[in-house]
Amino acid sequence: MKKIIWAVVLGWAVSSSPLVLAVGNASAGKAKTAVCMACHGADGNSPADIYPKLAGQNANYLYKQLREFKSGERENAIMAPMVAALTEEDMADLAAYYASQEALAGAVSEDLLELGRQIYRGGNMESGVPACMACHGPNGNGMPSAGWPKLSAQYSAYTEMQLHAFASGERSNDPNSMMRDIAAKMTAEEIKAVAAYVSGLH
Repeated sequence: MKKIIWAVVLGWAVSSSPLVLAVGNASAGKAKTAVCMACHGADGNSPADIYPKLAGQNANYLYKQLREFKSGERENAIMAPMVAALTEEDMADLAAYYASQEALAGAVSEDLLELGRQIYRGGNMESGVPACMACHGPNGNGMPSAGWPKLSAQYSAYTEMQLHAFASGERSNDPNSMMRDIAAKMTAEEIKAVAAYVSGLH
């Protein structure tokens, strides 16, 4: 019952903030990826795990992140100059292209599997951490209509880094501080385990 209440509360929190929708052209986006390839790969499957896989990510989420890198709402020294010259159309097209690609499946190590599954599917009632799947779905595909990102197949190192950034407040572009509040309640062990677990979801 508490899981359901958490899902309703979180859903209300996000629905109370405006969602910007991206309607781009994937073919046009492909032609604009030259500047993105070095870090994110030709098809959005990054060659290094410090950079996120963009392939298969929800277009609305990608568009939102690009806009917020450009505005400075999401701070990143690498991305800021990359997006500086992009137009709204460019960002929508890039988001559409990467969303149309397929992410390469990841894997989860056995020693982190059980705790990762527990947190992702059931949360931690004692510390107030809700089940991740309430927003990101049972298979980690996110919820495009709400702007919640896909987590499945993402590099565990990248997901772990972002959870720590939310926990510390270094990253603060989450609606209503939702991810900051959740990540701050997670232990380092829980963060590592759930990041590993979602990398193997597909």
